[in-house]
Amino acid sequence: MKNKKTDDLPLLKRTDFALDFRWGCSTSSYQIEGGVDLDGRGESIWDRFCATPGHIRDGSSGAVACDHYHRWPEDLDLARSLGTNAYRFSIAWPRIFANGRGLAPNQKGLDFYSRMVDGMLERGLEPWVTLYHWDLPQALQEQGGWANRDTVDAFVEYTDVVSRHLGDRIKHWITHNEPWCTAFHGNYEGVHAPGLKDVKTALQVCHNVLVSHGLAIPVIRRNVPGARVGAALSLHPLQPASDSAQDVAATKRHDGLRNRWFLDPLHGRGYPADIWRILGDKAPVVQDGDLATIATPTDFLGVNYYFPEIVADAPGVGVMSTQVIESDNVERTAFGWEVSPEGMVTLLGRLAKDYQPAEIYLTENGSTYDDVLSPEGNIDDVERRRYLVRHLQATREIVAQGIPVKGYFAWSLLDNFEWAEGYIRRFGLTHVDFETQQRRLKLSGEWYGAFLKGEL
Repeated sequence: MKNKKTDDLPLLKRTDFALDFRWGCSTSSYQIEGGVDLDGRGESIWDRFCATPGHIRDGSSGAVACDHYHRWPEDLDLARSLGTNAYRFSIAWPRIFANGRGLAPNQKGLDFYSRMVDGMLERGLEPWVTLYHWDLPQALQEQGGWANRDTVDAFVEYTDVVSRHLGDRIKHWITHNEPWCTAFHGNYEGVHAPGLKDVKTALQVCHNVLVSHGLAIPVIRRNVPGARVGAALSLHPLQPASDSAQDVAATKRHDGLRNRWFLDPLHGRGYPADIWRILGDKAPVVQDGDLATIATPTDFLGVNYYFPEIVADAPGVGVMSTQVIESDNVERTAFGWEVSPEGMVTLLGRLAKDYQPAEIYLTENGSTYDDVLSPEGNIDDVERRRYLVRHLQATREIVAQGIPVKGYFAWSLLDNFEWAEGYIRRFGLTHVDFETQQRRLKLSGEWYGAFLKGEL
């Protein structure tokens, strides 16, 4: 690392953090596994979405992705070589129940994940499992998907099977990854599977996902003694585009649906009353006991942090009459996302102050840049390395403030299928040649490994 010009980077050492701090990388099933038609796996909504022309920018799919289904030992070796002590992955629901539910699960699917978990433990990697990272069985979508209350029951059945089969080795469970994306990207904006564009459907999806989270928690705890359970939310620090009363009010409305709509009910406050009034007849159907179920106590809050948002009043635009605008003269990733480690400090400070979670884990944080392979075969992704260093420096600052951040998971271990962007966007600390499936650690990955192993 010393010959890679690190003298302009903030000084940072692993010993700045507690000995029991979790350090890992995150992945998700559809983005890396491939093997979509192997060993009894059923069709997911992403298989169907990708097969529909015009949905994916490069016309690709996750049918092969990183071929992790066959190459998982190599990938876990890679994670271990970095010096990580935890590994976050997700389970493909259609591998366990091809049609979403049934009298008997697919044993080959359960065995695949069982082998993976054993492989993690053999390598000293603590397994952190996500039960739902967006790959809903297509058969359930054809019955209404998450907008159908029956899908809640199906998720609880799936959770029961997985936690009984793997709970003797997995203690950390994430029910859902980014329910905002499940609901709004997939069912209102139509840019993710299943590609619907109906706000009332999206809001019902959101509610049912949150109910399924609450119902899954006691099932996991019953099956897994000592289980620690939470959800991973995509959250953003917000600021108004100006100090006008209109933009300030718009920012509060935007926060109400973007952040508080999830944080408030999960912490026992019900849905925000101001947003409920605005929604009117678009608000979801809430059954007796639902809010108490959603507020079932958790052991930690997972936070996926990428960028802040600047909000302007925009009458008639979107659900809240707000618009996210881009400011000038700020650093951005290749995705166009503002680079703001300061925003992460602001966000986590707000969470600690307003919600007092017992523990917080940064379950995703990462960046995409246009990686270039050098003639020597290296990917000197200086920008991604700097992004990583600056956000770890911000994490150190957050911990120093007494905010209970207990772990950091970089997104992602591997370049992968980046949803509607296909293979155009690369988030990995490891470069993947999707033609040959060759893995090659990038400069950012080399730095992360050197940091974790105390070699800086």
